[in-house]
Amino acid sequence: MVRDWRIELVKIYPDLFHPVGDPPVAQGFPDVRDGWCDLLERACARIQAVVQTSGGSFNFRQIKQKWGCAQLYWEGSLSPEADACVQEAVALAVARSACTCEICGEPGRLYSDRAHRPPTATRCTQHADGRSLTVVRPGFENIHIKSWPASDGCMNRYHRYERETDCFVDVDPNSLGIDEE
Repeated sequence: MVRDWRIELVKIYPDLFHPVGDPPVAQGFPDVRDGWCDLLERACARIQAVVQTSGGSFNFRQIKQKWGCAQLYWEGSLSPEADACVQEAVALAVARSACTCEICGEPGRLYSDRAHRPPTATRCTQHADGRSLTVVRPGFENIHIKSWPASDGCMNRYHRYERETDCFVDVDPNSLGIDEE
């Protein structure tokens, strides 16, 4: 019998997937390739820890690949602090998916080719399957911008995802050639 990590994930974290019961029909059942198993396990562990500590409710609505990255949609009722922690766990999973081959889990990059389905995918060089490497402006590899409203417009926070440590590191916008004035 072949192990299906998706079914095991839902069984390990039944509070995050609803309805509980037959895992393949649980809402939020992961519709992604095997290479992203690890990043979803990490996300679920982080999210469950937050929900158990803070109370409230959480459940995945959908987990899929879109534009070459994992997309984790959810709903729930959490305190503002817990919500921020869950948002961070989701952002880390999405960032990791952007540099992890969706097939094998090795380090990867975004490739594109309209002739393939899906047209964009995060792959290692071995699994790129004839796709073209997506061009990223030098210095902007794994850069993520978090924006929030401010009284004088929009505030941005720039951070880089570090795959080795699975965390975000703040980046000075001036080092990217961005004038924040």
